[in-house]
Amino acid sequence: MQNRIVIITGASSGIGLAACKLFLEKGDKVYGLSRRPCPEKGVISLSADITDEAAVKAAFSRVLEAEGRIDVLVCNAGFGISGAVEFTEMSEAKRQFDVNFFGAAACMKAALGPMREQRSGKIIVTSSVAGALSIPFQAYYSATKAALDSLVLATANEVRPFNIKVCAVLPGDIKTGFTDARAKEQNGENEYKALKRSVQTMEHDERSGMPPAAIAKRMYALSKKKSPKPLSSVGLSYKTFCVLGKVLPSRFSNWVVGKIYAKS
Repeated sequence: MQNRIVIITGASSGIGLAACKLFLEKGDKVYGLSRRPCPEKGVISLSADITDEAAVKAAFSRVLEAEGRIDVLVCNAGFGISGAVEFTEMSEAKRQFDVNFFGAAACMKAALGPMREQRSGKIIVTSSVAGALSIPFQAYYSATKAALDSLVLATANEVRPFNIKVCAVLPGDIKTGFTDARAKEQNGENEYKALKRSVQTMEHDERSGMPPAAIAKRMYALSKKKSPKPLSSVGLSYKTFCVLGKVLPSRFSNWVVGKIYAKS
C-alpha cells in the first residue's frame, strides 16, 4: 500500500526523527507527534505530550478527520533515568513510567479503535535490550521496557482477529541525544561505589553505538511484513545477548550483566 498514513511519536529527534525521514522517503504520509515540531520537511507535526491522554486523543482525532484511517503507529517517545533504586525519588520513577509505558499505552489505545474498524494496522513500539536484560542503576528504565514487552505480547494476541499486528524493536546502544537527556540521580554515589562507573560505561557505549537510522530501517521493515516478529533486536551482538538471556539460567545471565554494569 502506497501513501500509508503513519503516526510516529518522539518525532523531533533521535530514532523518531530517523523513522520520520525513512517512512517519508518510502512514500508514506507521516505525522510526527512530539512536544517540539519535527524538523524534517514534509512531516506533518502534531504537538502533544503523550502523558496527557486528552491531548493524545485530540491529535489522533485530527489525523482521522484529515485521512480517515491510521495504517501504522510507531510508539517511540521516551526518556531514561539512572541512579540507585534506594535513592531514586518515587516521583521520578513514576514519571519514567508515565512517559515510557503509559504514554505508549495511551497512543496504542487511540489507534486501536480505528485500526479495529478498518480491520488492519501495524503498531511498532520502541522497547530496549534493557527490557530483556535489566541493567543495574537503570532499574526503572529497564522496568518500563520490560512492561512494554509484556504489553506488546498481550495486545498482539488480543487484536489478532482484527488483522492488527503489534510488535516491538529492542535497540541496544544507539548514538542519539537520549544520552544527554538522561535524568541522573547522583545521590548514593558514596554508598554505591559502582554507580558512577556504571553510568559512565553506559554513556560511553551509547555515544559509540549504532546510528538511529539502523533502528528506523528495522521499524520500516516490520511495518511492511505480513507477520512481524513480536520482539526483535537489531545487531548480532544484541540478538545474541537476548537469546542468551532466555536460554541461560537467570542467575548466570544477571551475574554477567552485573560484571559489566555494576563493577566497583
